[in-house]
Amino acid sequence: MPVPAVTVPAVAMEVCVFVENATICDLQEVLATGSSTATALLHAYLARIEAYDRAGPRLSAVREVNRDALTIAAALDAKKPARRRPLEGIPILIKDNIATADQQHTTAGSLALEGARARQDATVVKLLRQAGAVILGKANLTEFANILAIDMPAGYSSLGGQVRNPYAPALDAKGIPTVPPGGSSSGSAVAVAAGLVPLALGTDTAGSGRVPAGLNNIVGLKPSLGLISTAGVVPACRSLDCVSIFGLTTDDCWTALTAIAGPDAADPYSRTRPLGAVGSFSNGVRLGVPIAGQRVFFGDRAAACAYDQAIARAAALGAQIVEVDIEPFYEAARLLYEGPWVAERYIVLKSLLASSPGSIYPVTRDIIVKGARPSAVDTFAAFYELEELRRVRDAVFQTIAALLLPTAPTVYTVEQVLADPIQLNSRLGTYTNFVNLLDLCGLALPSSMRPDGMPFGVTLLAPGGHDALLGSIGRAFHADTGLPLGALGLPQPPLIAIAPAPVADEIAIAVVGAHLSGMPLNGELKALGARLLEATSTAPDYRLYALSGSNPPKPGLLRVASGKGSAVAVEIWAMRAEGFGRFVAAIPSPLSIGTLRLTDGRTVKGFLVEADAVAGASDISSYGGWRNYLAQAKAPAA
Repeated sequence: MPVPAVTVPAVAMEVCVFVENATICDLQEVLATGSSTATALLHAYLARIEAYDRAGPRLSAVREVNRDALTIAAALDAKKPARRRPLEGIPILIKDNIATADQQHTTAGSLALEGARARQDATVVKLLRQAGAVILGKANLTEFANILAIDMPAGYSSLGGQVRNPYAPALDAKGIPTVPPGGSSSGSAVAVAAGLVPLALGTDTAGSGRVPAGLNNIVGLKPSLGLISTAGVVPACRSLDCVSIFGLTTDDCWTALTAIAGPDAADPYSRTRPLGAVGSFSNGVRLGVPIAGQRVFFGDRAAACAYDQAIARAAALGAQIVEVDIEPFYEAARLLYEGPWVAERYIVLKSLLASSPGSIYPVTRDIIVKGARPSAVDTFAAFYELEELRRVRDAVFQTIAALLLPTAPTVYTVEQVLADPIQLNSRLGTYTNFVNLLDLCGLALPSSMRPDGMPFGVTLLAPGGHDALLGSIGRAFHADTGLPLGALGLPQPPLIAIAPAPVADEIAIAVVGAHLSGMPLNGELKALGARLLEATSTAPDYRLYALSGSNPPKPGLLRVASGKGSAVAVEIWAMRAEGFGRFVAAIPSPLSIGTLRLTDGRTVKGFLVEADAVAGASDISSYGGWRNYLAQAKAPAA
């Protein structure tokens, strides 16, 4: 359905240029100060859709404009609330497999559902409205979010047509774009990249909320499983589906996440998971990268070089780079499309396949019917294998805080994909297909521009429940790239500094030894939902000792007279009060939890040792910390 023509009032024309690169923070400011109104902003975005989606390069990202949007914006302007909600007046685009209970349709991009309207909003849409957002319209997508479709480019739907990548909008003689926009959340990503909307929702089962972000130079946030309700979302693989968020910056995505995250009784897969708060980049945070032989780029030297540059950037920011074996992650990826999870796609469309098979795009239909084949034996064998791989996942994340991976290993033209569709589509999911099966959260980030003019992106991954950690790392990484926002060629706004701090009922605790990242007991913190805030050091009022007879080896931190100690490296973690109590109760003598003073004068709870326990123990304060001491102890003698 084409986007309707829009008449732009003069007041809206004044902000048309402004909205090209406006972040949510920018829009909140102009709305709060009265420099603009929700109605004027909405008209400005509708004008851009008219110019760039219907005409100009005809990106076809917006499938349908919400006919109620202007009425909603006008109602918001009339209220003039004393306290503005987090998304008050912000236009947002919704992927067309997420239900909206208004004049918009919910079609999943298929002619089979043309004209279908939902009886009620999806939970995420309901929460967006409660946060003050204006639902601008519905985004085009790969039909039924089926990224398995191999004979058509990503971003094609029989109802909405072909979404074009703003970095390569030209079509060949057959009407096919030279470079796909990524799928299946194609319209959502392209709309944000092209400045048609400041924020959009997508979905993600195997990479649909990350690959389009990477190919369009924007941020794609794939939350922890169950953190955002999927009630009201047309399922792809119901047990793995996530609602994802596309924005120009990490901060924009996080603003939306805080508005829509939370458990939902209407979604049986919803979970109560800690959200936490985004903080500053933690110096010394351990980021895992594949060992050299597992860095897969399929001969694309430009992508390999861009990834090396991304690793170097993270290290320059203060991250500690750790090589890890991720072959088990690749094994999990193979399970997704070679295992029984394809059957979940079949369940969704089983009735439609039986009643009206001709209404479904042929390629989509042919792929999905294969989901009827796996047996119960196949299914349970895959479940058993997946549980073993999740144990390996746990072991990997005992040694690192997050993984830093390419979002996609290379960029193929559509012509290349159509010539070898099965293999090349499989390759594009190298770094994404395992994520939801292994219950990881992800943040796709712009990293650099390739020599061919296409974006190169990286993705941060962490165990479910550590979304805030990824936000803290990602916002600093993206800002450091200096890349323009989306496909607009306009500069990023200055990054607002955020001091790391616990939130809500969290308590900060300083760890000094075996509970540090990558150390043997760090898993005890993570098991209680703790999140890393920062790496710092104590005030120079402490001595560090290597305690004897402890397993695993542990140090003891002892407070001494001012001026007679040393600064000792520590990590600050935050955990909820309930978990903190359980953690403290399990600490064995002679260790205890007391109050530590940090190098900047702050005080936090942290590990201390009884004075009697250090009698005869080795004073290792000169090493500056437990990690340095262990590294020196393992170093070969000169």
